[in-house]
Amino acid sequence: MLQIHNNLIKKKAPFTPIDTNNVRIYVCGMTVYDMCHIGHARVLVVFDVVYRYLCEIYGKDNVTYIRNITDIDDKIIARANENKEDFNDLTARFIDEMNKDAASLGIISPNQEPRATMHMSQIIDMISTLVDKGYAYTAQDESGQGDVYYAVNKFEGYGKLSGKNLDDLQAGERVAVDEAKHDPLDFVLWKSAKPEEPSWDSPWGKGRPGWHIECSAMSTHCLGHHFDIHGGGLDLQFPHHENEIAQSEAATGEQFANVWMHNGFVRVDEEKMSKSLDNFFTIREVLKKYAPEVLRYFILTSHYRSPLNYSDQHLDNAKSALTTLYTALRGMDDVKPQSDNKNQQSLRFYAAMDDDFNTSEALAVLFEIAKEINKLRDIDSALAQQQAGLLKHLSSLLGLLEQSAEVFLQSGVGEAELDDAMIEQLIAQRNNARTNKDWAESDRIRDELSDKGIILEDGAQGATWRRA
Repeated sequence: MLQIHNNLIKKKAPFTPIDTNNVRIYVCGMTVYDMCHIGHARVLVVFDVVYRYLCEIYGKDNVTYIRNITDIDDKIIARANENKEDFNDLTARFIDEMNKDAASLGIISPNQEPRATMHMSQIIDMISTLVDKGYAYTAQDESGQGDVYYAVNKFEGYGKLSGKNLDDLQAGERVAVDEAKHDPLDFVLWKSAKPEEPSWDSPWGKGRPGWHIECSAMSTHCLGHHFDIHGGGLDLQFPHHENEIAQSEAATGEQFANVWMHNGFVRVDEEKMSKSLDNFFTIREVLKKYAPEVLRYFILTSHYRSPLNYSDQHLDNAKSALTTLYTALRGMDDVKPQSDNKNQQSLRFYAAMDDDFNTSEALAVLFEIAKEINKLRDIDSALAQQQAGLLKHLSSLLGLLEQSAEVFLQSGVGEAELDDAMIEQLIAQRNNARTNKDWAESDRIRDELSDKGIILEDGAQGATWRRA
């Protein structure tokens, strides 16, 4: 049975959907004002695997996956002003770039990708409900316009996700209280319009929503007041997710999400990723050096809740590991993925995934199957193909090995010295030399190919090649 570490209760527990015919998951997505970085890549890959595995258990038609897009906030406005462009043009451009990155990483599109600007009526309705229930208050000026704040001390359960205590938070508050706020911990739900900023009409005058309320309104609109899983990066646990709980449960009177999942941070050579440390990498920068599937594999080598340490060495190791798996499938592109729930390796794979999505253990099982395929290839072709079908099925749950083996092994990143036609021409020359027993020429061509990053592998069916 699937067990998930639930940050709401700080331990693993069996996952029991509210409705097995309608399993619902919401993940906080990107704020689209710049290119996606490798921290974003981790969120995309981690929850893509969660979605794939839930679909395996409950059926694709019975799982609804929502990943939002934040397309209005302070950073977006600042970047648009800096670029002297309309914020809609800015966000449209970076949504397109985000989708390209996601597609390259093999990310399955969520069922819906709600955008904050397209759910303004739901946002305003939820704020109105909070005001009417006494959980929020307005700070209006003489014209009747102003900000709306959430009164944190009115919500009894504040801090239950992060484990933070209201008294401790208030004691630690050193920022001067805004005159409009009743308490320094209160947070804004609606911001009154400033000159030259995007704004929408509301009962409190023109303005725009605060960040936290956007996710509460979009998630409950798409999934209902009470759903199964809410996910995102660990950096969002407080205050964003804590505030989401406070807003949503106060507005609806129901529990918001049953399970809270957070993936760990990405570090670079054991240091926190930061532009100030000059160790900040976008997905696009990484893909100039490594194939997208290599980056995806690397992300899955660590448990999703653990820190992930990015380095070229770890990416090189991921490439080598993927090469091993694809080599086992060479010549078996026609084999269809097939499950085998009685196979011992298959059982171990599912046991690993049922243990809070332990992808590193699941990957180890894939290598056991690859080893079996290599052993059986020349002994029992039918059994080897059966194992290959199992390998393809299980790896698909991780979003891996979905290319042709030849395509992966023979593709490179960046500009290659030799294109495929030149390589095939040299191999033909080498075959001719071998036929004429000109071993010196044969070795010379092999060495020339090796020097240019091409590895030859002689077998019963002749020479095959791959890029180093």
